[in-house]
Parts: sequence; C-alpha cells; structure tokens
Amino acid sequence: MSNVQAVAQAICNNVERVIIGKRGAVELAVVGLLCQGHLLIEDVPGVGKTMLARSLARSIGCVFRRIQFTPDMLPSDVTGVSIFNQQTRAFEFREGPVFAQIVLSDEINRATPKTQAALLEAMEERQVTVDGVTRPLIRPFLVLATQNPIEYEGTFPLPEAQLDRFMLRIHLGYPAASDEIAMLDAQQFQHPIDKIEQVVDTQELLDAQEAIKSIHVDDKIKIYIVELMAQTRKHPEVSLGASPRGSLVLYRTAQARAAMSGRDYATPDDVKALASVCLAHRMIVSPSARIKDVTAQSILTDILNSVPVPGASVRR
Repeated sequence: MSNVQAVAQAICNNVERVIIGKRGAVELAVVGLLCQGHLLIEDVPGVGKTMLARSLARSIGCVFRRIQFTPDMLPSDVTGVSIFNQQTRAFEFREGPVFAQIVLSDEINRATPKTQAALLEAMEERQVTVDGVTRPLIRPFLVLATQNPIEYEGTFPLPEAQLDRFMLRIHLGYPAASDEIAMLDAQQFQHPIDKIEQVVDTQELLDAQEAIKSIHVDDKIKIYIVELMAQTRKHPEVSLGASPRGSLVLYRTAQARAAMSGRDYATPDDVKALASVCLAHRMIVSPSARIKDVTAQSILTDILNSVPVPGASVRR
C-alpha cells in the first residue's frame, strides 16, 4: 500500500500549503477522493472551503468548476441545456458546470429542491441525462458541496435522500492563532493557490482508488460495522438510523484510511475514527431529543462506547 500512501501524502502536503493547520480535514477530503465519494463541508464563511476544492483539483490536475447556488437557479443551469442551432438546423447540447471532475457546489442549500435534485444522478451514477440522452461524466468525479450553518433565511435544507449521497460531512473550523499568523504571512504578496502545481497524475489517482479495494477487512470488523449501524437504528433518541449505504461508506473509508497509513488491513480504530463524519448526517435525531440539545455526534459517541470492539485475529 506504499503507492496509495505516497499518493495521499503528496496530495495532503500540497493542499496544506493553502489550507494551513487543518491536516485532519485535508486527510478526510483525500479519503473521500480515494473512495470516489462526495463531501459536504459545513462551516462558517471564510474558513477555506472553496480553496480546499480548488487546491485539490490543482493537486491532481483535474478540471474544476464552481456552481454558486441561488434560489432562482434552474436544473438546466447545473446539467446543461439543448440549444437550437440556426445554421445546422439541429439542437446542440451545451454542457453545464457539472461536466467537470471536481465540482464545487457552493451554498447548495440556497437552491430549490428541484435544482438540488439535478445533482442526484451525477453523484450516484456518474452520469447526466438530459432530453433522454445519458452522458457519462469523466473520472475521477467529486462533488464538494458547502453549507453555511449560521444562516437559514432563504435556504432550503437538503433532504435526507440527498444528504445520504454525501460520503463524508466535514468541518474546517477556525484556525489556531499561530496558523492564522502563518496564513497572513503566506498571503502577503500572492495567494498560495496561484503557486501550487499538480503533484499526482490522474492515472496514479485512479490506480490508488482501485488499490484500496484490496485492503483486508476482517469478518469481525465487518460485524462491528453492521452492529454500529444496527445501534443507530435502535437508539431511543433516533427517529431514523443510518442506511445500508452507511455500512458501505464506513467499510470503504476504513480501507482508505488503512492504506493512507501504509497498512494492507483495516482496524477497529479506522472505523471509530471515521464513524462521526460518515454517519452523523445520515441519522435523524428525534424531536424530543432535539429539545434536550442531543446531537447525532453525541449519540454516536454513546454507541461507540457501548458496542464492544472486536479483538484481533490472525489472517491466514
């Protein structure tokens, strides 16, 4: 797994030249990239959500496009539209911004549900259907969507079906004082994003995405993952637990984390480290629990503390 580790470290180190002091969040973004999953970044304005997407795209040499979602956007503004050509007397398809490899869906909750739904097929099946014609998207394909958690006026909360399409929900948070000073120094004359270059070939990334699938996951760890899912569905303070897609996501991201650590096997620690970012947005807390300020993260902490961690076994 040294090749996967080298690819991941190269991307993380390059992105950290722009996103200073947020190694954990950067590594989670790379986990999503290796797992071919989409990311929901929920944080306040100005902490680097757009820069994270742009620096990821530059690091792997992929086509980057940004969609600024607004309430008056139409689905065709995302997917594209067929326009009649007067010269050829035929309709020509004009691709929308979703036809890229790294797509930043900025403030996705500002768009209407109909426009939000335009992303569903692209996120799940890596294709777009317009006017009865299905067009595949270029690999690798990654959607990074952002939400502002402090401003709800004029927004349309993402439905559970769309939240479930996001592999991870991550937060960047404010930088430490020393990191903020380093940020000021780094941007005194020029923004670091203008200086970073591609460090990983696209084919190397695609190979790494395939390589993580061979990471060994012991049967006991699979049972552990399924038991965690079962507890999210049985918990008295949860109205709706994590779906089977949550099991698949936790399984795949544990493989990616193991490979990024240079191991060819996953451990329970990989599962526990990723449980919150993989599952919290897939759970609906009951109304009575919300009144008591109970969060999905706190419920997951209780579940992780109560479900027995499997012991190690020798692989034959």
